[in-house]
Amino acid sequence: MFRRIRETAPAGLVPLAWGFTIVAHLGLVADRPVLIAHLVMDTLLVAFVGLSWSDMRGGVLRAWRLVILAGIPVTLAGTVGLLVADDPTSAPLIATSVVGWTLLPVPALWYTGRGSRRTARTVNYGAAALSLAGALVYLGGLVAGAVPDSGVRIAGLALVGVGQTAGIVDAAARY
Repeated sequence: MFRRIRETAPAGLVPLAWGFTIVAHLGLVADRPVLIAHLVMDTLLVAFVGLSWSDMRGGVLRAWRLVILAGIPVTLAGTVGLLVADDPTSAPLIATSVVGWTLLPVPALWYTGRGSRRTARTVNYGAAALSLAGALVYLGGLVAGAVPDSGVRIAGLALVGVGQTAGIVDAAARY
């Protein structure tokens, strides 16, 4: 049962995380719940990679293990940023976390698609393209100084969320 949870839970957690990120950008949730979500994510990422280490030693799973390993410090940057939210250094730390997670899965999605059958290849290439497009849209809005709830930043997050959700749901269904 525990193994099945590790195999399928990300298919629910990924869209939940991006939905929560959008809600936070819209200002519909305060910093404290976002901090708590980051602490939970920090814990889940470390636990997941630790418990799945041997299962993820080769092929596409190794690529995803690398995403999770790189994602731990990226998520911790956001956690630290939220802990010092009143400090001017908090904004770059939080941006690092959001932008990092928009980009980290892109190469793994592409790699997953490369070795897949036609339908899975199409899903994963499409997921990688949506995620990359969303990352670029979000980053463009961020660099241009758009406020967090601006349409461009929300659109970027939505594209990333749809792309990464498609990829993880496909993986959970096929695994």
